[in-house]
Amino acid sequence: MKRIEKIYEYLQDFAAKNKEAQGLTATEIADNLGFLRSNVSRELNKLYRMGKITKIAGRPVLYSISKISNIQKKSDKMKVSVEKSAFSNLIGANDSLKKQVEQAKAAVIYPPNGLHTLIVGQTGVGKTLLAHMMFEYGKEVGKFANNAPFVTFNCADYYNNPQLLISHIFGHIKGAFTGADKSAPGLIEAADEGILFLDEIHRLPPEGQEMIFYFMDTGTFNRLGETKRERTANVLIIGATTENPDSVLTKTFKRRIPNIISIPPLAQRSIKEKLEIMKVLFTEESRSIKKPVLVSADAVKAIIGSIGSGNVGQLKSNIRLLCAQAFLNSIRSDGHIKITYQMLPSNIKSGILSISQTKERDDVSFISHYIEKDLYVTPTSPAKISKEKDDEPFNLYQMVENKVNMLKREGIADELIQQIIVADVNTYVKSLYNQKDNVTLSVNDRLLKIIDADMVDFVQQIVDLVERYINLISRERFLYAFGLHLSSMFNRIKSEKNIYHLLEGTVDNNSIEFKLATKIKLMIEEKYDVTVSKSETEYFAMLLQSLKQEDNSRKIVIAVAMHGEYTASSMVNVARKLYSANKVTLLAFDMPLECRPDDMLNKIVEQLQNIDCREGVLLLADMGSLCSFGPILEERLNVPVKTLGMVTTPFVLEAIRKVDIAGISLSAVYDSLKSFTGYEHVDLNINHSDTKEKAVVTICSTGKGTAEKLQNLVIDILVDVSMNHIKVFSVGIYDMHERLTQIAHKYQIIAVVGVKNPHIDAPFIPIEQMINGEGDMILREIVGAKSSVKKEKTNVVLKRFCEDGLQEMLLYLNPSKIINSLIKFIEKLEEDLDLKWDNPHKLRLVIHVGCALERMVVHNGLTYNTESSGEVDTRVFNLVKDAARIFEKTFQISLTDDEICYITKMV
Repeated sequence: MKRIEKIYEYLQDFAAKNKEAQGLTATEIADNLGFLRSNVSRELNKLYRMGKITKIAGRPVLYSISKISNIQKKSDKMKVSVEKSAFSNLIGANDSLKKQVEQAKAAVIYPPNGLHTLIVGQTGVGKTLLAHMMFEYGKEVGKFANNAPFVTFNCADYYNNPQLLISHIFGHIKGAFTGADKSAPGLIEAADEGILFLDEIHRLPPEGQEMIFYFMDTGTFNRLGETKRERTANVLIIGATTENPDSVLTKTFKRRIPNIISIPPLAQRSIKEKLEIMKVLFTEESRSIKKPVLVSADAVKAIIGSIGSGNVGQLKSNIRLLCAQAFLNSIRSDGHIKITYQMLPSNIKSGILSISQTKERDDVSFISHYIEKDLYVTPTSPAKISKEKDDEPFNLYQMVENKVNMLKREGIADELIQQIIVADVNTYVKSLYNQKDNVTLSVNDRLLKIIDADMVDFVQQIVDLVERYINLISRERFLYAFGLHLSSMFNRIKSEKNIYHLLEGTVDNNSIEFKLATKIKLMIEEKYDVTVSKSETEYFAMLLQSLKQEDNSRKIVIAVAMHGEYTASSMVNVARKLYSANKVTLLAFDMPLECRPDDMLNKIVEQLQNIDCREGVLLLADMGSLCSFGPILEERLNVPVKTLGMVTTPFVLEAIRKVDIAGISLSAVYDSLKSFTGYEHVDLNINHSDTKEKAVVTICSTGKGTAEKLQNLVIDILVDVSMNHIKVFSVGIYDMHERLTQIAHKYQIIAVVGVKNPHIDAPFIPIEQMINGEGDMILREIVGAKSSVKKEKTNVVLKRFCEDGLQEMLLYLNPSKIINSLIKFIEKLEEDLDLKWDNPHKLRLVIHVGCALERMVVHNGLTYNTESSGEVDTRVFNLVKDAARIFEKTFQISLTDDEICYITKMV
C-alpha cells in the first residue's frame, strides 16, 4: 500500500471512530503513522487537490475526510454489490477477457437451456476455471439450482479404450460388454439439470462425438447396449480442447457447438494482468504457509519474463516451488519469507533478459511503477506493496553497480548485462521525475535543498545546451535528474571511488547524445577543474537517451515485389540485417513465374489491409505487371501509393534510410529515390606497391553487426585457402570514403565485399554473390587460390550460413557437430541425382533436415499425408533414404519414412 493510501485510510478510520472531531493535523498523522511530517504534508495536499479531503483553516491546519468522498464511497459500494458476479474476480474480465466473459454469460442464460460451449486454449490458460465460473454464474442468475451438479470428465483417461469411454459418459446395461456384470448410469445422467464438463474433448472417438451431438440435438440418449434412445436429460455440455477444433472434431459435431470461446495464452495478455495473476498466486502460497511473502523487483521481472507455453498452470508451479525453497531457507524465522533473483533457477532467471529487450522496455517500466520496490503479500490480504520507505536520493551509480554486481555473480555475459542496464537506466530515470510530480516546491527549490545555487545555475546552462539539439520529454525532469547526478559525481570524485567501465560502448560514439555528453564533460572540466572519465561520459549520454523524446510517428510502409520464388525475400532479409530500423515496416512479396498477376495483387492487398498504411505505401518492384499495381492498390486500400521499378539491394537500403526519418512524406521519399543512382564514386590514390600488406574490405550500413559477420565470413574463406596473412577490415557506408582512404595508405586493397560498390581500383563482390556462393569462388580467384581448391569441398559461405541458421532453430543438437554431415548429405544427393543446387536451395534443405534430425531425437516426427501433399517419386525417395544413412552411421539417428517423404518433395 502506498503512503498516500495509508494516510487516506487513517483519516477514514479516524472519522469513523471520532464523528464529532473536526480533523487531524499533519504532525498528528505523521507521529501516528511513523512518516516524516514533510512527506505527510505533501500527500495531504495531493488528497486535497483530488477532492478527497477538506482543509480547515487555522493554526495548525486540520484535515478531514470530505463529505462528498463519503457519499461517493457509499455509492461505489452499492454499485459494486449490484455488479458483482461470479466473473468479478476473474483477472482480465473487463480487459483482455471481456469478450470471452460476455460469450460465457450468453451461453448460460440463452433460452431455453443455454448454449453448448467449446473452450479452446493452450494448456494452463484457465479453461477449467472459466467453466466453473459459468456454473457459478448460472446459479446466480437462477439457471441452475444451488445443489445442481457440475460433473467433470477428462476424455483422455480412457483414450485407448473407446468402448469404455462411451460407457463412462452414457452408462451401460448389464452384458453390454465383457465384464459388464450390472447396469450403471453414466455422466450424462449424473449431470442432469447441471453441467457436464468434458476436458480434452478432442480425445472422444468419432462414434462418441456422434452420440454426444445426437444428445445435443434431441436431449435423448441410450446407455451402451441399448438399441433405443429413450432416456432424457437436461445437461449443458461444456467442452475444452488445446487443439484446433477444425482438425480434431468431426464437422457434424462441431456444427452442434454454436459457442466457441478462445482464451489467449498468458504471454499475449497485458503486463498488468500478468502481475495481478502472479500476485494472486503468491497470495495463495502465503495463505498455505501462513507467512507473508516478499519478492524482489528483479525476481518479479524474471518471473514475468519467463512466462511461456505453460501459461498460468506453469506459473503456479514455478511460484509454488520458489515459495517452498524460500520457506525452507527461513524455517527458523518468524518473519516473512523472501524470494530474491539469486535463488531463481536458471530457466526463470533468463526471463530478465527477455523482458529487458527493446520492445519490452515499456513492460519493465510498468513493473517498476506498479510494484515500486518489492512485491509483498500476506495471508490476510489479496496482495500488497512492501512498506514504503522515505524518499531515497537519486543515485544512478548505485543502481548500476548493484545491478552489475548481481548479474555478474550469476555469470551473465557483459553484452547482456549492458542490455539490461540500459533498459533499467531508462526505467529508473523516467520514473524519477514522475515520483516527484504534483509537489508544492519547484524543481529549482528542490535542487537548492541538495546542491548549491552555483551548481544549479550551471545545470541550467547544460539544459539550455541540450535543448538546442534534443527534444527532451521534460526540461524539468532532465534538470532535476542531471543536477542530482552531478552532485553524486562530485561526491564520488572526492571519495576517489572508481566507476564501472563495463558500460563503455553502450552508447554509440557517433550519436548526438554521446557528442553532447562530450561537450558537457568539457564544460564540467573547465568550470570545476576536474578530470571526467570516458565512463562518466557514458553515464551522461545514457541520461540524455533516457529523457529524449522518442519518435512515435507512423512510418511509410515499404513493399518489395519481385518475380521469382525467393528473390524479394532474399533482398529484404539482406536489407533488414544491414539496416536496423526497427520501426520501418518492410514487406517482401515473391511472385513465382507461374503465379497470375491477379493472384499476386490480391495477396499484396490482403497483407497490407492488416497493417497501418495511413502514411502511404512505397512499392518497389522489378519489372512487368508488378510495376502497374500502384493505382489499383491506391484505390483498394484508400491510401497513397508510389511505385518505383528496377529495384536493387542498395535501392531498398536507401528507401529504408529515407523512410526512417521522422515526419518525412511519401512524396519526398519518392522524389529523392527517383534520382538515386547508387552510392557516389570515390577516387582513392591506392599505391599497389608489393611492399604493402594486402587487405580485403567489407562494407555494410553501419560497419558493425552484420558487417562484422561478413568480415568473419571472409576471414574463414582466407583461412581455408591458407591466406590468413591478408587483413580484413569492416567499414560502414557513411564513413566509407574516409575509412577506405585510411586503409589504402597502409594496405593494398585487393577486393571489396558488401552492399555498396565504392568504385575504387579493386574488384567489388556484391553481398548477393556471397550468399549464392559465386562470391566465394571469385574471392578465391582474386587471392590466387582457385586452381588448387575444388568448389564442392570448400563452400565456406554455405557452411557459415547453414550453421548460423541452425543455431537459431535447434535446441538439443549442436549445429557445429552436425553441419559437416548435413553438407555431405546434400553433396551425395547432388551426385546421385546429377543436380547442382544454388546456395539458397541448399540452405533450405540443410535447415529442414537439421530440424528433422532434432524431431527424431525428441520423438516428435512429422506425419506425411499423401492426400494433401501428393505422391512422392519412388526413385528419389530411395536415393534420399540412402543418403540419409550418414546420420545413422555418425549419430545413430534414423529418419522416418514420413520425414524422408517431406525431404523428397523438397528435392
